[in-house]
Amino acid sequence: MNELVKSLPSPTLSGIRLPGLDTCKGWLFKWTNYLKGYQRRWFVLSNGLLSYYRTQAEMAHTCRGTIPMATAHIEVGDTCHLVLTSGGRSYHLKATSDGECQRWVSALQQAKANATHSMHHSDDSGDEGPVPQEDRALTQGVLKTLASKLDDLSTCNELIGKHGAALQRSLSELEDLRGSTDSTDKLKAVNERATLFRITSNAMINACRDFLDIAETHSRRWQKSLQYEREQRHHLEETIEQLAKQHNSLERAWRENPSTYTGVERTQEGDASDENEDAEFFDAMEESPAFITVTASDHIQHKRSGSNQSMMSGGMPNDWTHNENDSSDTNHMQLQRTRRSRIPDKPNYSLNLWSIMKNCIGKELSKIPMPVNFNEPLSMLQRLTEDLEYSELLDRAARCDSSLEQMCLVAAFSVSSYSTTVHRTAKPFNPLLGETYELDRLEEYGYRSISEQVSHHPPAAAHHVTSQRGWTLWQEITIDSKFRGKYISVMPLGYIHLQFHSSGNHYVWGKVTSTVHNIIVGKLWIDQSGDIEVVNNTTKDTCHLKFSPYSYFSREVPRKVTGVVEDREGTAHYILSGTWDDKMESAKIVDSSQGCGGSEGKQKTVYQTLPPKLLWKKYPLPDNAENMHFFSSLALTLNEPEEGVAPTDSRLRPDQRLMEAGLWDEANAQKQRLEERQRLERKRREAQANQALEEGQDIEGYQPLWFEKRTDDATGDSTYVYRGGYWEAKDRQDWSQCPEIF
Repeated sequence: MNELVKSLPSPTLSGIRLPGLDTCKGWLFKWTNYLKGYQRRWFVLSNGLLSYYRTQAEMAHTCRGTIPMATAHIEVGDTCHLVLTSGGRSYHLKATSDGECQRWVSALQQAKANATHSMHHSDDSGDEGPVPQEDRALTQGVLKTLASKLDDLSTCNELIGKHGAALQRSLSELEDLRGSTDSTDKLKAVNERATLFRITSNAMINACRDFLDIAETHSRRWQKSLQYEREQRHHLEETIEQLAKQHNSLERAWRENPSTYTGVERTQEGDASDENEDAEFFDAMEESPAFITVTASDHIQHKRSGSNQSMMSGGMPNDWTHNENDSSDTNHMQLQRTRRSRIPDKPNYSLNLWSIMKNCIGKELSKIPMPVNFNEPLSMLQRLTEDLEYSELLDRAARCDSSLEQMCLVAAFSVSSYSTTVHRTAKPFNPLLGETYELDRLEEYGYRSISEQVSHHPPAAAHHVTSQRGWTLWQEITIDSKFRGKYISVMPLGYIHLQFHSSGNHYVWGKVTSTVHNIIVGKLWIDQSGDIEVVNNTTKDTCHLKFSPYSYFSREVPRKVTGVVEDREGTAHYILSGTWDDKMESAKIVDSSQGCGGSEGKQKTVYQTLPPKLLWKKYPLPDNAENMHFFSSLALTLNEPEEGVAPTDSRLRPDQRLMEAGLWDEANAQKQRLEERQRLERKRREAQANQALEEGQDIEGYQPLWFEKRTDDATGDSTYVYRGGYWEAKDRQDWSQCPEIF
């Protein structure tokens, strides 16, 4: 298209009409955003596509966007305005005069009409382009010939039937008149032959009709296949164009003088400020802010004592705390010595996720029936338990005398639970109602954990952990997941509670949004974004953590997390910094001052800190992890068979067990059986409830076995808490109360 435009006459500033009613190029003003308003862009309309560029020189290498006119809606507004809507996106354009606007509208309408006509003509023929015209004519000629022959055969069939019936009547009359034995036999034979002749002719005409139906059916299938290929090609062209824009913008950004950037703020002046106004970012749950807000004063810059290096830049610390290497490495090595360290390799099954998900846009993910090909061999209860991978952080926090230092470790623990998800784009199994999972690590780590699926729709799980090393953790998490077309959003709702036995400090925090990108095309990748507010309800200390969403053009470290620890008066004491997939550091604040003005007229707070100390560092993944679903050392042991667990334990779930063994076809069959059984059980409970309602009896909904609902004193919400009795039942091996769910 660029070469075509180059060969055309040179345009003027106001734009000129080119030969061809649906071809035009010139300057228009395009609405960008509320900060920059309308910006002048060079538009080119050709071959049913409206493309725009920042300058005419860009036509040789960079297209800022393309609008297909075949699917565009054209709306003319007042004062030289027009609006194009295509693919769910609106483009607001403005011409320099009424005459110029009218010329563009005429050209756009003509281009839309031509493109629509071409598309319909292509759909009818099943082919496209000038070359296949002969093939189309030949195919249509064959179909017409077949139809003509079928008409001839139908006429012959009618004549055969008519004459055959007359022949039979004549023969019957002749049979009545002549009663000799020989003549009767001969007449019967002739009658049978006439009947066979008519049957044969009917079979012939039916075969011809079937042949024509098959030919027409295949013709329609070819048309659908070609239409699908055209759509796929169009989507691929759009994707390549988007990648080219991003690549070009990224190269330009790196060529910019680094001094034009301050922290994560970008300059708002000059042509560089307009560099990415037309770029499309990866879909995230929220737009990446121009700066990270970690205090009430917008942005934080902090300097090490005696050094100008900023800890927020993600630099390595000058020293390492002794606690990190002592406890974590010991626990890690002990875990490898006492538990299994590998599972069967994941089979190389290929399945098109889009073919399953395309009809599920906007639906809740837990309600979409999916094969195990998109699962990992762990249940959601086991994934919840996997948050304890770095329980030694809580062991260290239990020994802290300072509540502020304890807050730093608790905040690091809340971040560490996401470190295992960086490569884990597969979906865990949805637990069945009443399913449980226990993890007894008293000997290794001093804790034991029990979780139970307490609700199916919406899916909700309750979890309780008791540690002999001075802490108790409990939570109820409801998963709200949506498929948005290009990405899947998983939004955990609920709170995590942590209480230390010696001090009585009670911490509460939530979870951030997880987003799986590139559902349609490209490699799946996961991002965590949002805020976590960790609150000590005992001392009223707080820690605000910011998970920065990934941006293709950002200079920031990917998966960045920053935070500030404040006391009940709002005084900042520690700065936290790191990434959710690697490590977290803390730096003690020794001084603060108001710096230069920030965005929107607000001042930045400059913190002077001591050298940062490492709070948490991610364990390396086991060998061959890429073939074992990228499981961590703890995750590899979660589904390991154990004696004496409850019959509702996730380890005993047959579809999950078969999937881990690599028997995916058998796992899919078992998964369908379990889901159908669960549906029948839900219908039975609903029927009982309706019957009780008709009889005027009290209706009691489903009651979990090991958890009960109570009002939470900290949040005031009704939540499920552990009622006790599980470990005692395990000691007695009395599972008579457990339902049969598998």
